[in-house]
Amino acid sequence: VQLQASGGGLVQAGGSLRLSCAASGRTFSDYGMGWFRQAPGKEREFVAAISDNGARTDYADSVKGRFTISRDNAKNTVDLQMNSLEPEDTAVYYCATASVSYPGRNAYQYTYWGQGTQVTVSS
Repeated sequence: VQLQASGGGLVQAGGSLRLSCAASGRTFSDYGMGWFRQAPGKEREFVAAISDNGARTDYADSVKGRFTISRDNAKNTVDLQMNSLEPEDTAVYYCATASVSYPGRNAYQYTYWGQGTQVTVSS
């Protein structure tokens, strides 16, 4: 299984970015997906998760109302639309996939991880 994240970059506070993760190597629509992030000196933290069919989503409290996770099972992609970005959102963002239909917030539920994409929000 391979996950390739893209879309990171430098943006000013209040701006938007859209991350995308392309998956290959197994039947994409059978498994849940998630986004995590890790800021310098901090542990990796949950950002958002989506079920295999897209019907169920969950967000960290810190991004709820600003970020939206979505997936396109025809294209084998999962996206993270990030609006109203804050300097505290600066981190490396990772997409991940689990071996269950809905993995939730626990990183231990995720079995495959992408390489990460840097998001930097300037004040």
